[in-house]
Amino acid sequence: QVQFVESGGGLVQAGGSLRLSCTASGSTVSKRVMGWYRQAPGKQRELVATITSGGSTNYADSVKGRFTISRDNAKNTAYLQMNSLKPEDTAVYYCNAVNLFGKTDWGQGTQITVSS
Repeated sequence: QVQFVESGGGLVQAGGSLRLSCTASGSTVSKRVMGWYRQAPGKQRELVATITSGGSTNYADSVKGRFTISRDNAKNTAYLQMNSLKPEDTAVYYCNAVNLFGKTDWGQGTQITVSS
């Protein structure tokens, strides 16, 4: 079973920045894709950003130009740099990983709150 250590959540004012990190452990199977989804109260969970082991990235339109995802494959760690944060970015952010067999695992989530 994959376990995640997620850090970097918290409270920030609009226009500020935060960096999330997510380290996957517990399984030696390669994590082909890592990323984050987020879910605001009363809203459906949505993709934020993903990155493959080869470095290909995908971003939600709402965060393009503001968020940057990266990863350190040797550490099984993904990073999400979030700049120019907006109140609408407020949500629980869930780390996600898909291994080379297609199995998806989820972290426990970390709260991001952006004040106006």
